[in-house]
Amino acid sequence: MDIRDFKAGTLRNGAGYKYFLPEKINHSFVWTDETINKLLEEASLKIGELNAFSRFVPDTDMFILMHISKEAVVSSRIEGTKTNIEEAFIEEKEIDPEKRDDWKEVTNYVKAMNNAIENLKSLPLSNRLIRDTHKILLSGGRGEYKNPGEFRKSQNWIGGSSINNAVFVPPAWNELPDLLSDFEMFLHNNEIKTPHLIKVAIAHYQFETIHPFLDGNGRIGRLFITLYLVANEVLEKPLLYLSDFFEKNRTLYYDNLMKVRLENDLGQWLKFFLTGIIQTASIALDTLKQVTELKANIEKEKIMSMGKRSKTALELLHYLFKKPVVNVREVQEKTNLSAKAANDLIKVFLNEGILREITGFQRNRIFVFDKYMNLFNK
Repeated sequence: MDIRDFKAGTLRNGAGYKYFLPEKINHSFVWTDETINKLLEEASLKIGELNAFSRFVPDTDMFILMHISKEAVVSSRIEGTKTNIEEAFIEEKEIDPEKRDDWKEVTNYVKAMNNAIENLKSLPLSNRLIRDTHKILLSGGRGEYKNPGEFRKSQNWIGGSSINNAVFVPPAWNELPDLLSDFEMFLHNNEIKTPHLIKVAIAHYQFETIHPFLDGNGRIGRLFITLYLVANEVLEKPLLYLSDFFEKNRTLYYDNLMKVRLENDLGQWLKFFLTGIIQTASIALDTLKQVTELKANIEKEKIMSMGKRSKTALELLHYLFKKPVVNVREVQEKTNLSAKAANDLIKVFLNEGILREITGFQRNRIFVFDKYMNLFNK
């Protein structure tokens, strides 16, 4: 189908309201817009650069959790949570009780993403995997009463105080089986020769339009983008997340999704999405380069000058690149040091400017690897 002939869907009558029934998408998409071709080429090249650099860097896996944690914080922020990236690494007992619901949503996102990436090794990207991921995402937090892991059996809506003044009303729940079956077939239809970056853009739009869960659709839909790229080997490592781009361009993000539904303008959505891929891949590549430079500089200029402590100090440094917020107990466990030796090593890291203490307490202190964290707080 030429995207100029694309019809997004139709309005249908519900019980006193109208809902939007999207057209099915399990078919090829073609276009003649040269701007889309140019953006697609640039996006593909940027992802290629990111993949090449991640192969070149031997310790890339060390940094993946930080990327996932930033994604969790930003994606949850779009939904209204206020946890920052430092708090995402702190244990629940250290979090202010008033902020624990937000913290729980962020940590659930990290668990959901990690679990989904692991499951991709043995399961296809499917409605089943999406439901399993959703179950983790909404477990034990504010969404635990919104049927975690289950597609909805009632009507939902987006924006507005009620369904009668909603900005958008997704399809009725009894339309979901056909729509979700079509969605899944689209993901795995090898007869479709549409490039993966275009397919994932269309799939994200369709998922958000179907809105199959009572809660968590935005977070799952954004998480889905990375899962799709990893599952189809477009992305070799899970180092690319679009939530930061969507959050910084939130109005445009929602406007472009609605522009497809109201005006059938799929082309504008594709351009916006591909621009997001280009900018996000560029930032991810730049961040990865800065992280590797930071690691090399600290090892050369600080760790190697610590004498007998160098081996243990290097172990701690590598752990900090996985978890940049720690307490004394964690340092003991990861280095097999006594409490005194762990405190002494932390003191050296404080003196060298590698760590910073953030509580101001004499006991139960928490330490942050500032220079590393700052690379993800831009």
